[in-house]
Amino acid sequence: MVRILGLDPSLSSTGWGIIEAENNRVRYVADGFIPTDAKAPIAERLALINKSLCDVIDLYKPDEAAIEQVFLNSNAVSTIKLGMARGVVIMAPAMFHIPVTEYEPNKVKKAVVGVGKAEKNQVETMVKILLPGCKPKNNDASDALAIALCHNSFRKMHISVK
Repeated sequence: MVRILGLDPSLSSTGWGIIEAENNRVRYVADGFIPTDAKAPIAERLALINKSLCDVIDLYKPDEAAIEQVFLNSNAVSTIKLGMARGVVIMAPAMFHIPVTEYEPNKVKKAVVGVGKAEKNQVETMVKILLPGCKPKNNDASDALAIALCHNSFRKMHISVK
């Protein structure tokens, strides 16, 4: 059995979701999100994301982590802030020696919904279908669970390559 942590990075609300996978079965474990105060200094916001993710990792002890790759934003300042949040989100599992794999947004959607251009509500609906009993806390948590499901679909390819 493998425990997978899916991560949807954002400076305003980082989503996280944990699933367990064994053979062809997946099971929902937990999900949540880490909101930060837009008025707080960026260093405090990044520290909160790091501390909160480290607490999640310490509590649930995932074996592997997956994160969505960043897309370029037309606003350079927003892109830089997202990049900082991504760095913290990637660093947290790395500090626990947990391998982190990145996936393109279209690959996540295709793995979960079957269509690379799926809408957010379609992704959330499929997450709930694939993980019975799951009621994601918000869209960020739902996206994180989708990233974990995507990683589960592709993880054997990554393991055999290493």
